[in-house]
Amino acid sequence: MGTEPRLGSKVFYKIGEVSRLTRLPSYVLRFWESQFAFLKPKKSRGNQRLYVQRDIETVLQIKRMLYEEGHTLEGVKRYWVRRGRAATRRLRPRELAKKLRGDLQVILKIIDSHSS
Repeated sequence: MGTEPRLGSKVFYKIGEVSRLTRLPSYVLRFWESQFAFLKPKKSRGNQRLYVQRDIETVLQIKRMLYEEGHTLEGVKRYWVRRGRAATRRLRPRELAKKLRGDLQVILKIIDSHSS
């Protein structure tokens, strides 16, 4: 196992940069995006993928699990589902507010049902 790639102080990385950092071909990164719902880099106005550091760390973890630990793609998917990553995909602020509002309403109903 070699040394981990060093991420700079950039906020966003293009797919070519991520490919060099992770030593994975761009087509593998695009394929993994299709397989893992939580791996969705933002897109620029020019429709270029823009990865953040957390995305790159996730890619490196998937790579380690597949190539070094010998897990299957399906096994890695199950692992991420169990971790809750697939269920906690990035939400837009409005979607997050709506979800939180619903969660709070459920909590209030539970509290009310125990108070009476």
